[in-house]
Amino acid sequence: MTTPTTPFEQAVTRHGATVLRVCRAVLGPGHDADDAWSETFLALLRAWPELEDGTNVEAWLVRVAHRRAVDVTRRRARQAVPTDTVPEQVSDLGVPGRADTGLWSAVASLPERQRLAVAYHFFGGLPHAETAALIGGSVDAVRRASSDGVRALRRIYDDTEGEQR
Repeated sequence: MTTPTTPFEQAVTRHGATVLRVCRAVLGPGHDADDAWSETFLALLRAWPELEDGTNVEAWLVRVAHRRAVDVTRRRARQAVPTDTVPEQVSDLGVPGRADTGLWSAVASLPERQRLAVAYHFFGGLPHAETAALIGGSVDAVRRASSDGVRALRRIYDDTEGEQR
């Protein structure tokens, strides 16, 4: 395996999985999340020469991924969805190296504020203050939304495990 040689390649290697988790948590598994991931790193490539020293690249990428996800959501609302064709198969690469699409479905089933709070705080690694700045509201409200979201996910997984026994 070849190691990255440029700082940009190192950023993709280091933060690519985090950005993918955020995109899939917000948009669900599939090509929209993959497109948002690609657009996020294209934006980084364009902005790379002007980034100030000491910039938190991971936080920058999570914010851009959020904006790209919002763009995709807006695009979805304006597009017609064809129903006479077979949909593309959903990718099972929710977390690199894992095929647990159930987690992404469970996250997608959360109310929007909980889903975003969980995505940005737990999957994106942002502090509650930065998450609050992204999705709006107070730090305490975002902390509560992420806590409620995790609690709901635990209930979903506890129910699923009970069915398998």
